[in-house]
Amino acid sequence: MNSDFPRILTLLRKEKGFSQKSAAADLGISQALLSHYEKGIRECGLGFLVRCADYYGVSCDYLLGRSPERQGATLVVDDIPEADGTDRENRGLVLPVLSKKLLANSQHVLFDLLAKTGSKSLIGEASAFMMLSLYKMLRLVYSANPKNQEAMFILPLPETLDYTGAAMDICQANVLSIARGSPLPGLEPVEDTDRLALSTETLSSTYPLWASSMFNLMQSCEKRIDFRQKAK
Repeated sequence: MNSDFPRILTLLRKEKGFSQKSAAADLGISQALLSHYEKGIRECGLGFLVRCADYYGVSCDYLLGRSPERQGATLVVDDIPEADGTDRENRGLVLPVLSKKLLANSQHVLFDLLAKTGSKSLIGEASAFMMLSLYKMLRLVYSANPKNQEAMFILPLPETLDYTGAAMDICQANVLSIARGSPLPGLEPVEDTDRLALSTETLSSTYPLWASSMFNLMQSCEKRIDFRQKAK
């Protein structure tokens, strides 16, 4: 069928807290067959796909990874809420407006999650990583015009790219050490990891305005970095 179906099928079952045995019984197949579907060993028929969609309350497009929305909705730029209430710039240019909204709205989710951690260190390192990423891209775009003055920045472009990448790697390492519960000296741990419990359902219910943007951002990024698809 496709590589997304086994992953999403397994995810939905585990999110519901169903055992493989009980889900298989409800869906009218053997546990062994469901296991094969979830591992991608065998492909299911259309009838089973529809039963799964009804059973988990999602669309077939979502099960197949064709839509990041559980109900299979197609993202329309005008339907995405404004992060800042206005968007006067680039009005009429769909791509920059869409990208701006996805990024801004997704940041609402991320920073709310960061706030729940109670770790100033995690918030600081994650924020620094994102600022460095934005700064790096600004330098690259700025360099597209040869008339732009390099003196606007302290470091020339080659050094900027090298050191920005290194600084981002350090932020990433610090975030990972905090997330794993073994922060380096001077970094605060996450007080209560249970506060970060998240699923596709809770993401939608907790962030009804921003969830759509986050789902679409996740899908877009995973398509870009999925080496398995590129290998094919």
